[in-house]
Amino acid sequence: MEYRGMFSSMLYGLVSIVIIALSFSLVVSLILTFSSLTETSFSWIILIASFLTLFIGGLIAGGKAKQNGLIIGAGTALLFTVVTFLVQYLGYNSVFSTEQLLYHGGYLLCAALGGIIGVNLAGE
Repeated sequence: MEYRGMFSSMLYGLVSIVIIALSFSLVVSLILTFSSLTETSFSWIILIASFLTLFIGGLIAGGKAKQNGLIIGAGTALLFTVVTFLVQYLGYNSVFSTEQLLYHGGYLLCAALGGIIGVNLAGE
């Protein structure tokens, strides 16, 4: 596979991650607004949803690429990490904490696994 095809597959995965994350954020914010629940009561749900979102993004990217699922999934997670870092660094003038680095390591693993499964589900 050429470089251009790999990058476009990763962009498909990244766009799907952003769409899913924004949709989930909208739902959670509406629930928090119109109920007496707090953000801390949603912490585990948000964590699971974030890992699932990166897995789905890797799955979509791997399915689009149809080969090199591990590399495509990991590249999708790395693109997500770079975008997140740039927003945090340029927008909030802070770098990743150790906890955030661990989260993004988990995101990398989930997206890589999703990429592997996505290649196998897509078939030839």
